[in-house]
Amino acid sequence: MPTLGGALMSNKLNFYIFYRSMWYFVYLCRDMANGDEYVFNDKTLSYEVKKRSGLMRLMRIFLAVGGSVALAVLYMWIYTAVFGMELPKTQLLKKENAQWHSKVEVMNAKLDEYDRTLVALQHRDNDIYRSIFGMNEIPVEVRNAGFGGVNRYAHYDEVDPDGLLKRAAVRLDVLSKKTYVQSKSFDEISQLSHRAGEMASCIPAIPPMSPDRENYRISSSFGYRKDPFSKKTTKHNGVDFAMKQGNYLYATGDGVVESVKFERFGYGHHVIIDHGFGYKTRYAHMDMIGVVEGMKIKRGECIGTSGNTGKSSGPHLHYEVMYKGAYVNPANYYDLTISKEEYAAMVQEAADASQWVTLHPGNVRKAAKKKRRR
Repeated sequence: MPTLGGALMSNKLNFYIFYRSMWYFVYLCRDMANGDEYVFNDKTLSYEVKKRSGLMRLMRIFLAVGGSVALAVLYMWIYTAVFGMELPKTQLLKKENAQWHSKVEVMNAKLDEYDRTLVALQHRDNDIYRSIFGMNEIPVEVRNAGFGGVNRYAHYDEVDPDGLLKRAAVRLDVLSKKTYVQSKSFDEISQLSHRAGEMASCIPAIPPMSPDRENYRISSSFGYRKDPFSKKTTKHNGVDFAMKQGNYLYATGDGVVESVKFERFGYGHHVIIDHGFGYKTRYAHMDMIGVVEGMKIKRGECIGTSGNTGKSSGPHLHYEVMYKGAYVNPANYYDLTISKEEYAAMVQEAADASQWVTLHPGNVRKAAKKKRRR
């Protein structure tokens, strides 16, 4: 803090004193450079010119310069240390530093706002957009990957003691990476949205048999249950529909027949359909199978009939839905409240559009008509 005397002294007065000191120094040097000295002669009662030697003149000039420099240093010390004043250049640099400091603080505040907006987009992306299209959430580790380890910002420590500039640089890099990851996620969703219609027809969204309550009952739901053979509590990965042998079974979504197996144990005769978009369905313990591996199939097309093959305690259909390799509850996809008339119309439409002659009675009738025409 400046003293009382320094506070009363204005900058104009300081510069005036400095200017007068420099003027005196120039005048003294010019006088010494002449080398003439006037001496009073008592005898002639007059002033006479006394010549000085060159060495003496040079020494006096050096003494004048040294004294002036010492006077200037003393003046600066009194100006800064005693009166607590700052040099004009120091004041200018501090003013510029304060301006840049304010600008960086404003930028950090903006980065905070952008970060909050990006976090909101990330939550919306994981909870809404990716959920709608059945996509997995992007893990936090992926969104924040690429930071830590080697200190890439060590060069800021020397020029930024308070760490404000370093913090802004780190925030910019983090936001740039997170923005890139979010942009790629939106690109994936955008590409998938163009196939939304195809995806809607591929999701296993109908029951695998006619929803006529007189023809079936749910004998075992998805989840843990007591195994009918071992009597131990085990996880049941599908839904069991108890029904008479020979009931028609239908594909619950568009897809490609991935495998057709005829086994004596386990699932018995069963079919797996790959619907794409991460979905697969299994139809187990079947009797007759009317499809082959690699066949493209539409929702509602008949794939075979129910049976009692494999590890089975009675005639039924074991139906599973798998999403990205994990078993999920099929009840979350089909709607058993659909009327049997509406279901029959949908199945007949699929049969009419199908090029394959399968076990569906509609296709059998079409094949019989073609034979009679021939």
